[in-house]
Amino acid sequence: MSILVDENTRLIIQGITGREGTFHCEQMLQYGTNVVAGVTPGKGGQEVLGVPVFNTVREAVEATGANASVIFVPAMHTAAGVYEALDAGIKTIMTIAEHVPVHDMMGVYHAARMKGARVIGPNSFGVISPGKSKAGFMAHRIFKPGHVGLMSRSATNCYETVFMMSNAGIGQSTCVGVGGDMIPGSTFTDILPLFEADPETKAIVMIGEIGGNEEELAAEYIKNHVTKPVIALIAGKNAPKGKSMGHAGAIVSADGTGSAENKEKALRAAGVHIAETTTHIVDILKSLNL
Repeated sequence: MSILVDENTRLIIQGITGREGTFHCEQMLQYGTNVVAGVTPGKGGQEVLGVPVFNTVREAVEATGANASVIFVPAMHTAAGVYEALDAGIKTIMTIAEHVPVHDMMGVYHAARMKGARVIGPNSFGVISPGKSKAGFMAHRIFKPGHVGLMSRSATNCYETVFMMSNAGIGQSTCVGVGGDMIPGSTFTDILPLFEADPETKAIVMIGEIGGNEEELAAEYIKNHVTKPVIALIAGKNAPKGKSMGHAGAIVSADGTGSAENKEKALRAAGVHIAETTTHIVDILKSLNL
């Protein structure tokens, strides 16, 4: 098994006729992802790499039975794309653009929950279940099928960790790009129950960073509900207070809220293995003898 995407995923690409949408459509098709349709308003009836294009998500769903969507549109149009997918009944939605307006994501966050849907992102690399399916823009050649579930606010830290894991013979069940914007559609706490319930996932890696309280909330959930070993890395220990570092959500308040130290303290108290570097994550995984 895996979570969120697998060989049964029937994927729509919203924004398929754009440069990024077309390029990554080709990559997903080459990986074996079942891309059943694309959507670009006004370009219905066309094809991209053999994939039919529709004017609306509803038309695409009705024609193809699609059950997931990945959105390659600019940040200012992301919310509209998510709402359209939700209204068409899509339950798994990946959003790629960075810096989606905070007010837009507040609406998306609550609308998705009202519809019983799951939004991944924004500022996400997407989701990949190695050997089965990918929905996003990750370099799939570095991923290897296995038993470690990984979720990350940072794409780069995720790639580095996965590359070293795969080289060490440690594969992944599913990797989820939670994203680094201030309001993600799904937090670590939202993803943890999926990994806990997945029999293929034997351990969980969580790559967090400074800013917000996602990791502290995840620590509380892990303490009460997660039975599998969890390894966490918190990036940004040397970041100055009050200054956003790269991601919109990566900022430590003047009072220390959101600091790596506070997050690590909460996670340690929950029994989580704390990694100091991406290399250390692999060392800990090796020691677990999964």
